[in-house]
Amino acid sequence: MHIMEGMLPTEWAAFWWAVTGIILVVSIIHLNKVVRKNRDVLPLLAVSGAFIFVLSSLKIPVGISSSHPTGTGLSSIAFGPAITSVLCAIVLLFQALFLAHGGLTTLGANCFAMGFFGPLLAWCLFKFMKKTSVNIYFTVFLATFVAGLGTYIMTSLQIALAHGMEVMLPLLEIFALWQIPIAIVEGLVIVVAFKYIAKVKGDFLLKTNVITEEQLAKINS
Repeated sequence: MHIMEGMLPTEWAAFWWAVTGIILVVSIIHLNKVVRKNRDVLPLLAVSGAFIFVLSSLKIPVGISSSHPTGTGLSSIAFGPAITSVLCAIVLLFQALFLAHGGLTTLGANCFAMGFFGPLLAWCLFKFMKKTSVNIYFTVFLATFVAGLGTYIMTSLQIALAHGMEVMLPLLEIFALWQIPIAIVEGLVIVVAFKYIAKVKGDFLLKTNVITEEQLAKINS
């Protein structure tokens, strides 16, 4: 999931840095507004960041990248892709500097794939399914699954754009072998975490429009 240092040509590394930089500037402004408006979000922000750091550090080397849980499911559901991108940028920078996971030149690409694109898909899916009669836990599971799968699809595309589209399909086949079972396990983990948070902080999730009153009542029943 993390593209290693030096695996992207300079022009592509710069392109993804530029795109991600714009996203992060807007996202940091949004995050500051959210925190100033409601400081009660800080504990959940911390928990969400911890999930991203711990789960995404469990890397399995796969070709010129790596496969691992992304940990972004909880943040994507609770805060959306903007705030998730900020949390991911912090995590990915730390991992690149101290864990040799990813790289500095590829930080922009990695942050876009794992911190924005995957979470954006998850957030959109969660918002759509929340309005349906689908079980909230299955909705959380599916959103988390999509966040992980969407990330590896974007990572494959980023590598293919830089090295030739003919490598896209082989990369997808390699990543799918690992990412699908990983995403399933991650989805189950996030469901358990979400259930606990909903039990102890259901009023917060209700106030921030993460869940509806009907869904909260079912969780607490």
